[in-house]
Amino acid sequence: MADTELLFDNKQIRKSLRRMAGDIASEAVCLVGIQRGGSQVANALQKRLRKQGCTVMRGDLDISFYRDDVDRAPLHPVVHGSELSFDINDRHIWLVDDVLFTGRTIRAALDELFDYGRPASVSLAVLLDRGGRQLPIQPDVVGLRYTAAENNRVDLAMSKNEEGKTMWSIVQHAR
Repeated sequence: MADTELLFDNKQIRKSLRRMAGDIASEAVCLVGIQRGGSQVANALQKRLRKQGCTVMRGDLDISFYRDDVDRAPLHPVVHGSELSFDINDRHIWLVDDVLFTGRTIRAALDELFDYGRPASVSLAVLLDRGGRQLPIQPDVVGLRYTAAENNRVDLAMSKNEEGKTMWSIVQHAR
């Protein structure tokens, strides 16, 4: 059985999300979340950006069939679907993910994103950079940093409290 350790609590994550939104803020923002955790982070950023008066366009990518390890994945992957209801051509896109590790997820997301068109530029925002890159991919905006052992898994966890408010945490599972 794996040991689970709390790395960052709700208060730390919410503070990081506020700072990230401040770093991303502009008149019009195109946020594209990577399913599933990145989409949740993008939703939180969208909410904060709108409070700052930004116009936000939102999309989501499901990279299940763009991964370079698709031959190693389960035969029936859970697919959440991609949704880009706006034209990405010549726009600055903020690609959003929850945890950045090897960079392979981001590479897959870029492959899928370019199937939708040719953005003017793409920036990367991640809630947690855990180190351990295998590809030359670096985030432009980082909420939190933590160096995890290569064989450990780091996850964004969300739950609802008694009032129905989303509670965030980042946990590490030692193997």
